[in-house]
Amino acid sequence: MASITGSFTSLSCSLMPNQAVNRVSKLGSVSLSISGKSFPSLRVQPARFRVSCAAKPETVDKVCKIVRKQLALPDESEVAGHSKFASLGADSLDTVEIVMGLEEEFGISVEEESAQNIATVQDAADLIEKLIENKGA
Repeated sequence: MASITGSFTSLSCSLMPNQAVNRVSKLGSVSLSISGKSFPSLRVQPARFRVSCAAKPETVDKVCKIVRKQLALPDESEVAGHSKFASLGADSLDTVEIVMGLEEEFGISVEEESAQNIATVQDAADLIEKLIENKGA
């Protein structure tokens, strides 16, 4: 059995066809199978481990472009998945405008509660993919 420590705030993952999370119990252990290969249960200590699957690079790139445009940042400025809106100079109004731009670009609707949890470009990209997936289901 594997033992993993880290910083746990959430468990999220987007899986492709033929991939499945077999079991998540009490967010204390995770068992999964990907493409027919099984992995042993991972025992984690709540509040100490984070599992996250990143959004597609194309989605992150689109979000970066929208953020650059909304904040009037030069093309050569570094905006990447790890970039925090606040570090890029965004205030709360800028963040609202970024979310509105994302909604328009991706044809989605972001709930106010979800929008308040977006702090980085990666957060936005992950939420967009989740909303698009839910919209298609």
